[in-house]
Amino acid sequence: MTKKVDGFRTSVARTMAMLAVVLAMICAIATQPSLAVEHTIEIKSLKFVPAELTVRLGDKVTWINRDIAPHTATANDKSWDTKRLKKGEAMSLVVTAEMKADYFCRFHPNMKARLVIAPVKQ
Repeated sequence: MTKKVDGFRTSVARTMAMLAVVLAMICAIATQPSLAVEHTIEIKSLKFVPAELTVRLGDKVTWINRDIAPHTATANDKSWDTKRLKKGEAMSLVVTAEMKADYFCRFHPNMKARLVIAPVKQ
């Protein structure tokens, strides 16, 4: 009889330990900062739409060229660049702490826009 009782206690203890681990994982996931968001910027009529976009670190930004002419989205300091985008082409970048916010089109320097990089939510 003692073996059955000890076996039952061991089984209950293991089950309780596994439940504690699962509960800890659920709590960790629930308290994490919000997940990254995907944003789209359209290039149309020789403009970036929207011309100003608020993003957070880790967000993904995709530029899509809707114009006939080729375009780029290039940081003012040239630290990042989508490269040449033909009509219908798209390019994505993940927002990093090192990214400079102001950008332009290398082919049409009068086309300017800005990413507002907001702090990560806690």
